[in-house]
Amino acid sequence: MLEIKKVYKNYGKKRALTNVSYQFGTGVYGLLGPNGAGKSTLLQIITDNLKMDVGQVLYNGTDIHKNQKQYKSALGYVPQIQDMYENFTAFEFLEYMAALKGMPKAQVLPEIKRVLKIVGLTKNAMQKLGTFSGGMKQRALISQALLGSPQVLILDEPTAGLDPKERIKLRNHISRLAETTTVILATHVVSDVESIAKDILLLGDGRIRQHGSVEELCSGLAGKVFEGRISADDLARLEQTAVLSNIQELSGGRIEVRCIAEPEKMQALPFPFQTAAPNLQEVYLYTFAMH
Repeated sequence: MLEIKKVYKNYGKKRALTNVSYQFGTGVYGLLGPNGAGKSTLLQIITDNLKMDVGQVLYNGTDIHKNQKQYKSALGYVPQIQDMYENFTAFEFLEYMAALKGMPKAQVLPEIKRVLKIVGLTKNAMQKLGTFSGGMKQRALISQALLGSPQVLILDEPTAGLDPKERIKLRNHISRLAETTTVILATHVVSDVESIAKDILLLGDGRIRQHGSVEELCSGLAGKVFEGRISADDLARLEQTAVLSNIQELSGGRIEVRCIAEPEKMQALPFPFQTAAPNLQEVYLYTFAMH
């Protein structure tokens, strides 16, 4: 059990986090929000790389500062910034990270082989990190976080630089970890967490604006998502009333549109629309583009 209790963080006069509280069990938790929302600040506090001004982070009921060694041994972390040792090979990098984690020597080689296989870098084990592409570096960064099968896995924009195939492979692996691991995945890419998250936290301006399962969040937007077909000339008028979530051009100058708006505003428009089932992308847009 990982718990955040009434966490505040300021950078000078700017408040980055305000009264953030939440309990995490096992499973995947998606932390969604725009750039500057406070996602990375919160994760750095959870990983004890940044001190909060007020509040607590508890692991299994104990403040993480009172049992740092046990907490750090249970933790895996993929930071947003690729700050790596360019002259190390992938193998040397993982060997070094295993030493920092205090892994028993007998476990190091099997673990390195295991995590390299997971991220698809087995053939690149003896290649220097400085020669890696951005996507390969990201996979190496992910591999070090998986060393030792951590009980708490913190991922800050883990799919940055990954191609679609690698994204899906990582998502599937994270999903398999969910039964026994607490996974917190921070991203602004909704598809990274939509199908695997047990709970979604929508963080904006340093506050948890909403949280719940995908189904719960989408049900809260019922009656506010619309779809219909309009002419290109009507699009500008619609944009003054609603937030557009999807547009598809059709033949004959017609456009198929999905949008989010308050029902009374849509009723005032002269063209027909019908309500549609909301998706998580639309919840995100409603939360951050309309409020």
